[in-house]
Amino acid sequence: MPDFFILSATERVVSVTPWLASQTPAKWIWYQPRKGEDSLQTSMFEVGSADMEMEEQYRLEEEASSLGLRPMSSDIESGWDDDDADGWDDLSDCDGEIQLLRDEEIRDGLVPDACTLEEATAYRQRLHEIGKAAFVEETIIRETITAKKLCTAFGIAPPAFLEGAPDEAYHSLLAIALSREFSRRPKLPQYNTIDDAVRLLHESKNIIVLTGAGISTSLGIPDFRSKDTGLYSKLAHLGLSDPQEVFDIHVFKEDPSIFFSIAKDILPMEKKWSPTHGFIRLLQDKGKLLTNYTQNIDNIEANAGVSPEKIVQCHGSFATATCVKCQFKVAGEAIFGEVREGNIPYCTACKDRIAAEGLKSQGLKRKRSSNGQQKDRKVSDSSDEDDYEIPTPGVMKPDITFFGEDLPDEFGQRLLHHDRELADLVIVIGTSLKVAPVAEVPGVIPRNVPQIYISRTPVTHTEFDIDLLGDCDVVVSELSRRAGWDLQHHMIPDDEKVDITPVEGYESRHVFKVVGA
Repeated sequence: MPDFFILSATERVVSVTPWLASQTPAKWIWYQPRKGEDSLQTSMFEVGSADMEMEEQYRLEEEASSLGLRPMSSDIESGWDDDDADGWDDLSDCDGEIQLLRDEEIRDGLVPDACTLEEATAYRQRLHEIGKAAFVEETIIRETITAKKLCTAFGIAPPAFLEGAPDEAYHSLLAIALSREFSRRPKLPQYNTIDDAVRLLHESKNIIVLTGAGISTSLGIPDFRSKDTGLYSKLAHLGLSDPQEVFDIHVFKEDPSIFFSIAKDILPMEKKWSPTHGFIRLLQDKGKLLTNYTQNIDNIEANAGVSPEKIVQCHGSFATATCVKCQFKVAGEAIFGEVREGNIPYCTACKDRIAAEGLKSQGLKRKRSSNGQQKDRKVSDSSDEDDYEIPTPGVMKPDITFFGEDLPDEFGQRLLHHDRELADLVIVIGTSLKVAPVAEVPGVIPRNVPQIYISRTPVTHTEFDIDLLGDCDVVVSELSRRAGWDLQHHMIPDDEKVDITPVEGYESRHVFKVVGA
């Protein structure tokens, strides 16, 4: 199966696996890569919202035709009003034309004439059982359901510009929906309950734990995307068009003060760790932890005693910092003082070198011409100030991965060439899986490996076998208690009692809440 290139909204090309290309309801066009490209050493980017170009239309029309569906162009040729047909062009010009539906919206009947959640679940299971072509034959060809309504079963709302069009006009859209769903990892039906989760903990010997910012929030370190409390919600004063730009490498190079104005808020706290970090350490101590893939940059896993050999810091960390000019590297603690003051830390090696060069009193250094000869100074011409540069030390950048930078080689190498075939359980904790390529880890693991999701709110773009919703610390402490494991932490009250309630309409989704909280 081929890999793909993804062209982001900022026109930077990165390569990803087929899973992400098909899974991402995103603002991306996908292309086949050049031979020999590494598909997992990718630039970090945010999974976006739907927005297709005309090239994607042609690809999807071919997909529709191969499934026995009529591409939209056929409807245009067959007499659909040209004014309405322009809606396809609108799809490539306007954000949000394709509205992705959450299961909660389907369950609550918020979309007129949509499938019920029970119907949607049955259609999804049937698609995975018999494949796309047979599914289209069984539904659309036999006219047991309209394409318009069937789109809703797969999480796509019929766009307004197609209102009043013949049902065949929805075929290309349905092709998107079917391909997207068929490429998703299907839920394993045998895993649903809390007891199932506990049994998996006992039986598994090679557990991959994928963690995000949610496992550190109990320590006072904000996550990024929570409404009102997340870091991104507090950055309006910076005047950025997108709060994520604070972690954009191009913005950092232009003005590092933007990053360092907020870096103190996410700086690791000395020698503290949460119960969830302790749970990961407990898995290690029991010989069950294969690898902790962490998106966090706080390096708190080390505080909890998780071995460096068991950690892949997917987005780097504050553990070290490197000069952007001379590449001088220091321990992270060496710059923490400046960072906590909100200042830009500068390279001491650069400073020492500049001082040693014996600069003239005005601190100016003549540039050399391309042939190595010193340029003549023309004092009378003020424009010749460009012939001089003021030596300045480089900025010490924490060794965290910014948007636009490649992830460490270890991420792809370890995942694809070691952990993928060994893992017998995946536990995702405290992350909304919004940032690729780490977001594609669950889809890279073989589909028969069970997966558990632990966080405050569920995700809809990835199918997990068991969703355990609530405060991460509360969930892992209760799981440990039920497993008969002794998870000791001062933040876990000795008399803590947890109430677990099922989510209506979901056999495998459970909410954890401390009694009396």
